[in-house]
Amino acid sequence: MTDVTTEENQKKFDPEAFAMNLARAMENGGKALAAYLQPREDGEVNSQPPNELTELVKTFSAVAEYWMSDQDRAAEVQTNIAKAYLDLWGSSMRRLAGEEAPPAIAPSPRDKRFADPEWKSNQFFDFVLQLYLLTTQWAQELVKKAEGLDPHTRKKAEFYVQQITNALAPSNFVLTNPEVLRETFASNGVNLVRGMKMLAEDIEAGHGTLRIRQSDPANLEVGVNMATTPGKVIFQNKLMQLIQYEPSTEKVLRTPLLIVPPWINKFYILDLKPEKSFIKWCVDQGISVFVISWVNPDKSLGAKTWDDYMKEGPLAAMDAIERATGEMKVHTMGYCVGGTLLATTLAWLAEKRRVRVTSATFLAAQVDFTHAGDLLVFVDEDQISAIERDMQASGVLEGAKMAMAFNMLRSNDLIWSYVVSNYLKGQQPSAFDLLHWNSDATRMPAANHSYYLRNCYLENRLSSGNMVLDNTLLDLSKVKVPVYNLATREDHIAPADSVLYGSQFFGGPVKYVLSGSGHIAGVVNPPSLGKYQYWTNDTIKDVTLADWLKGAQEHKGSWWPDWREWLQSIDGEQVPARAVGTAALPPIEDAPGSYVRVRA
Repeated sequence: MTDVTTEENQKKFDPEAFAMNLARAMENGGKALAAYLQPREDGEVNSQPPNELTELVKTFSAVAEYWMSDQDRAAEVQTNIAKAYLDLWGSSMRRLAGEEAPPAIAPSPRDKRFADPEWKSNQFFDFVLQLYLLTTQWAQELVKKAEGLDPHTRKKAEFYVQQITNALAPSNFVLTNPEVLRETFASNGVNLVRGMKMLAEDIEAGHGTLRIRQSDPANLEVGVNMATTPGKVIFQNKLMQLIQYEPSTEKVLRTPLLIVPPWINKFYILDLKPEKSFIKWCVDQGISVFVISWVNPDKSLGAKTWDDYMKEGPLAAMDAIERATGEMKVHTMGYCVGGTLLATTLAWLAEKRRVRVTSATFLAAQVDFTHAGDLLVFVDEDQISAIERDMQASGVLEGAKMAMAFNMLRSNDLIWSYVVSNYLKGQQPSAFDLLHWNSDATRMPAANHSYYLRNCYLENRLSSGNMVLDNTLLDLSKVKVPVYNLATREDHIAPADSVLYGSQFFGGPVKYVLSGSGHIAGVVNPPSLGKYQYWTNDTIKDVTLADWLKGAQEHKGSWWPDWREWLQSIDGEQVPARAVGTAALPPIEDAPGSYVRVRA
């Protein structure tokens, strides 16, 4: 059977073609169901209910107990929603009779889900939209007004309500989305044939779990279209490869730069296409750049701890850089959880009185987790224990689980918009390097991930001076090197106020800089694009983010040149450009190396 029975650009509705395409869409839907069920029948996927479902039921039970334990409160709940529905019904009837009737509720102007004009002009879609918004508002009020909830339970309830209402939005269904409905009739159902085909492919690619394609992988291949900055792998161990990049200037800064990326995703976020590559930009700015490329671990590395990641990561890299360049000290840069690892490494070095670092730059990284944002929803003793039980069998946490957690923080943008576009409209996503990287998550060793969740998110030990690493008590106040601490204003992973609050725990001078946009685009913002802005303000102690912004100076464009000037002010001495590799450390392979090519 062919995929479609009519040309995609056909405008005239053809009932026969429509019926045939619906049958083919259902056939592809059956293939999607089979792709979901087969791994469970074969025992490849655990068929038990996910731990998140248990948490959801437990959380909503706490909210329901408050409202249902008192007859008057229960009646109030029912009365409120009934009145809202009656008001909507009355407003709709007046409008149907030709009268002017203001809407009972309206979506936010920034809500892209309801941007199509028919959500307002068509009375059916307008009614469905308002019904959804009223119900959502009512559910949110139930959580907001429930008394006696502890802050963590309330935060979880708010998060789960948001996830459920996002999932049930009328824009996510064919018959209640005017744009999708028009496309379905205009194409005689071709969009659904394509969409169900992609759904089956994405479930099969996820081995029984939906792996939503956010980007077309065409023309996005590591080492071919991305991560193409010339360099060599000069050192490797079980946890990482160290890449040294070839110079593009006659002279370079004497002190090399070591970049410690996160191990949740691959390092090439900083080396995307050449015009977006931070690494290439640094090389062109006369900096000797070394980057850690973390391994995508399997069960054999499941016992690797945070200690191991420090010793076999930044510390091993510093030793290799010294052998390659003769320099004992390096500038350091850590991104996201790579920044947290870097901060613990700096504190460990300070306690050992080892002078190996000239400066430290943190990109959207946290050292204090008091204000860690929505990710705290996933952190409590019960949830961490459940994750640890899941990791015991495989030795690792699958990257897809962490990626889904991040996507849920912005589910309308990173999940449901693609569900509508891919599976309802049948549109292949465009090739977008940032989102391609976002889907290239790695596994995480069980021991290391457990340490991270408990010591950072659950117990917040680093900033309080209670974290023990390699039998050493860490104290950030002993870290005296200059720090450039970059936050991004719309960050949902390392919130800007969390990064600001964490700045005060270092013992040396700290320059806190706030960039426009979010966790990725706010960091990967080449000056040539002329996008966004950044803010600076020397005050970092005892100040809220709102107050900090009031006294901050806004600068147009990228933060990259500002950071380069800061680096120059700390150590501007130059030397002739260095060749890649030495007799002691001969090149192993070309950048970006082999570790980065291993996909989960």
